[in-house]
Amino acid sequence: MPSHVLVFPYPAQGHMIPLLDLTDQLAARGVTVTILVTPKNLRLLSPLLSVHPHSINPLVLPFPPHPAIPAGVENTIDLPASGFRHMMCALAGLRDPILHWFRGHPSPPSAVIFDMFLGWTNHLAADLGLRGYAFFPSGAFAISFIHSLWRQMPQAELVGFPEIPSSPIYPWWQLSPVFRSYIKGDPDSEFIRDSYLANFEGQGLVFNSFDEMEGAHLEYLANKFHVWAVGPLLPPDHVTDRGGSSAVIASEVCSWLDTCQDHSVVYVCFGSQAVLTNEQMSELASGLEKSGVRFILSVKSATLGHHGGGYGSIPEGFEARVAGRGLVIKGWAPQVPILRHKALRAFLTHCGWNSTLESIVAGVPMLVWPMGADQYLNATLLVEQLDVAIRVCEGPTTVLDSDELVRVLGQVASDKWSEKRARAVALSKAAEDAMRIGGRPFKNLDNFAGLLAQK
Repeated sequence: MPSHVLVFPYPAQGHMIPLLDLTDQLAARGVTVTILVTPKNLRLLSPLLSVHPHSINPLVLPFPPHPAIPAGVENTIDLPASGFRHMMCALAGLRDPILHWFRGHPSPPSAVIFDMFLGWTNHLAADLGLRGYAFFPSGAFAISFIHSLWRQMPQAELVGFPEIPSSPIYPWWQLSPVFRSYIKGDPDSEFIRDSYLANFEGQGLVFNSFDEMEGAHLEYLANKFHVWAVGPLLPPDHVTDRGGSSAVIASEVCSWLDTCQDHSVVYVCFGSQAVLTNEQMSELASGLEKSGVRFILSVKSATLGHHGGGYGSIPEGFEARVAGRGLVIKGWAPQVPILRHKALRAFLTHCGWNSTLESIVAGVPMLVWPMGADQYLNATLLVEQLDVAIRVCEGPTTVLDSDELVRVLGQVASDKWSEKRARAVALSKAAEDAMRIGGRPFKNLDNFAGLLAQK
């Protein structure tokens, strides 16, 4: 009988996407998987279920209500960044339903793979005699730092951990907002800390990363824990909507890019969570307009948690003024095919780990504007350690002056930018080699699937 594994993703696009890509790889290696989702996240499994109808099955459990999460919301894409910790606490309400399902299953799983924000699942796995594996949708450098935060609980204005390779000192405001919201003795805070530390108490850690990008940091963690580096995890070639239905058809965007010269387009996207204020959007649009560059701008609208109407509005008349030179996408963009198009020259990004990896795989250097979570750490990796990016701006409320953006976009045409592109292309080649048969991450996936097959 094939091995049976329960996969438990955290309902945020940046977390679900790579774990579903890992699930696809495991199913292709003969592992039978049950994926736990709540009803409104079931649609995100459609591409996987169509490819693996016999080896992947959904387990749909009702979303546990939470006083800080609006009724009907089951994914952080519909919440501001502050909603992450509430979602973490709400999902703990699935413990008893999981127990009930497990005890009634004729062939229950022998292992569980869970997202890093669901570390309490490791306690549940231990209670049931299952092997627990934590999946990290962040890089090894970021997790090394964040693990030290939760373990040592520093309270200083400047925080650094010299034992971590190439780790700088960060100001308090750049630390993980989930960590910064910790209040000693508060039940939710203590639950989140215990849950995060529980990630490291199971049978191992799984990373969407690879040695050529984070070798020193993967080795640092491997000296303490069992680590599988299985990245870069990529979608199957035919899947372009793994984060949900795109606001535009990928082929239409690529047709527009076909009309552009090679290496001439700047792609601007701040991920599935960040919503710009109207002031930020106004300056960003003005800079793109004044620069004269060709661009694609992906815009996220305000969520139910954004109040007051001061978010996500495109300046009036902007789209008409840049028609032909700029393409505005409202909502989810088909990012992977955009980045892989030969017309791309640069990616202005928030430094989310998925966006970081997708840009590296495509060989596109970045202009970085970290806004929260692990993004300041990712920016350090890209700018100071790998030298494939320029830091443009920092902070979720900082307004990037339009003239400064024009100046930065001028740098994208320089010889120094061509050098960064060459380094990004070299990393892209290394990523491609890594995932081929015989590459180390490919072998790690084989070994991990084989381990899951053991009873």
